[in-house]
Amino acid sequence: MKANASVSFIRRFIGFQPGEGVLVAWSALYIIALFLAYYVLRPIRDELGAAGGVYNLPWLFLGTLVAMLIMNPIFSFLVKKWSRPQFIAIVYRFFILNLVLFIVAIQWATPAQHVWIGRIFFIWVSVFNLFVISVFWSLVVDTFSSEQGKRIFGALSAGATLGGIIGAGLTSLLVAHIGQSGLMIISILLLEVAVQSARRLALCQSEGHPSVQQYNRPIGGKLLAGIVDTCRSPYLLAISGFILLQTMTATFLYFEQAHIAQNYFSDRAARTEFFARIDLWVNSLTLMIQLFVTGRVIRWLGIGAVLCTLPLVCLIGFSSLAFMPSITVFLVVQIARRVGNYALTRPSREVLFTVVSREDRYKSKNFIDTVVYRGGDQIASWSYAGLIALGLSMSGIAIVAIPISVIWLGLGSWLGLQQRKQARKLAEDLSEGEHLVNH
Repeated sequence: MKANASVSFIRRFIGFQPGEGVLVAWSALYIIALFLAYYVLRPIRDELGAAGGVYNLPWLFLGTLVAMLIMNPIFSFLVKKWSRPQFIAIVYRFFILNLVLFIVAIQWATPAQHVWIGRIFFIWVSVFNLFVISVFWSLVVDTFSSEQGKRIFGALSAGATLGGIIGAGLTSLLVAHIGQSGLMIISILLLEVAVQSARRLALCQSEGHPSVQQYNRPIGGKLLAGIVDTCRSPYLLAISGFILLQTMTATFLYFEQAHIAQNYFSDRAARTEFFARIDLWVNSLTLMIQLFVTGRVIRWLGIGAVLCTLPLVCLIGFSSLAFMPSITVFLVVQIARRVGNYALTRPSREVLFTVVSREDRYKSKNFIDTVVYRGGDQIASWSYAGLIALGLSMSGIAIVAIPISVIWLGLGSWLGLQQRKQARKLAEDLSEGEHLVNH
């Protein structure tokens, strides 16, 4: 009786229904392992980026964009030729091999070579981050419906945050004892856990679905379908615009954060710990919101209202920085933005993809999550460099970001309306299909 009561409580708390528990469990293990692996590496990336100088960051973002452009058609080829568990394993083990090579390079490189290894590693982690997380969400939106996503994605995002908290804590505690190479080994082990979790998730979905073959076979389609479909669809273009503007505002704040770290922390270990502590604060606050607020807010207010939350936070934040450009205000704005992104915007943004075709869930979504995302980084990074060259301070840059936030807010509202319309149409089509099968 106690066990049944516990299961019932967890079910109500997280929001999943009977029959969804196994899928939620494997999804949770998958995302926890993935974010553990990433957040162990993230402070190392940020430290190397800041150590190289904030004015070199635009070039690193350019290198990241070029890498994304190269990787995207390769990923589309994998999606076309192999089943979901197969291409996910290929992608993740490719990154595992890369980490092994970085460990060897760090051990044997000269001090001069370490500078270039650091730059390459910064680009690599930026690519790694978007690809492995995009692949996770592609599989998840292909597993759960729009209605399920509204209930479950908040809880899965809480798993991501939990992984981030533990990963940031591990880095802060262990970096002085096992070094950067030791942290990379931990990430390798966690990525393999993610591979096995993805395999089990795909298998469980296939076993529980009446059309098993649909989920076992490769997605197929054309190699450049992700790019072509995104450009043809107003809905996907709007998602692209939403992410582009979100990334631009985030990059402005990231550059200011790197600038502050460079000016106030001269020691590499101190900078790494500074970035890790910010991650720890962000993830701790995010976890509380995801566990107690996210799922309920999405169901009560709808996707559109939740998508508008982060643009509104940034609009208020940049307005505050325009009139009170201090480090304290900056840190409050940065933490609020990141918490709003992880706790509300990311899970609701993923629900947008539950109403598109299966091919678009992988190819178009990956193109948007990687190339479009880093395109926003690139536009913002060079814009930031140009604004600094013009002599603008934190206050001036904040003023530039205010109209961007207004446009972003409008896109969020429009996307919410379109998602609701497409979800209703999809449900009607499925109902008609079942009716024809039964008769």
